[in-house]
Amino acid sequence: MEEQDVEQVRLVPWAEGDFWLLRRSNSPAMTEQLGGPESEEKLLERHRRYVELSSGRMYRVTLADTRETVGSIGYWQRDWHGERVWETGWAVLPEFQGRGLAVAAARALVGVVRQREGRGGSPVLHAFPKAEHAASNGVCRRAGFTLAGQVDFEYPKGNPIRSNDWYVDLRAGLPAAAG
Repeated sequence: MEEQDVEQVRLVPWAEGDFWLLRRSNSPAMTEQLGGPESEEKLLERHRRYVELSSGRMYRVTLADTRETVGSIGYWQRDWHGERVWETGWAVLPEFQGRGLAVAAARALVGVVRQREGRGGSPVLHAFPKAEHAASNGVCRRAGFTLAGQVDFEYPKGNPIRSNDWYVDLRAGLPAAAG
């Protein structure tokens, strides 16, 4: 099983038994920036997509020492400005927020994507938090993403929002290819 430790967190690949975490993260407080809670049917669809994701991967975020689940993070492909890029998003359960765990998870994820995908496919990983979502924008900044600027975005589908476009160049930090 592929796992990645960075500082105080561990990324554990999403599995069938992780549906409880989607339910737990589906509260009004946790989905306020994402268009609100989803129906049970939508959650089941999301869980199925996470389990079956073939281009990218979802993870359950756990504390490295106790293995207690604190949230989720993942990456997937999307079309952006006519190019195929990687996108990321995360959620940290309320009782674990404010401890730097989302930053640690984002740093760990950048390492995973750089290792797994950095030489093929898109060389860029994006995050698109709402422009006014201070906490998620702070995670991007502290995790080493670069702000490209504000963009019009749609999330969920049919819900226009103003987001910040943050990115990481996945080629940075990779050893040069042997020639």
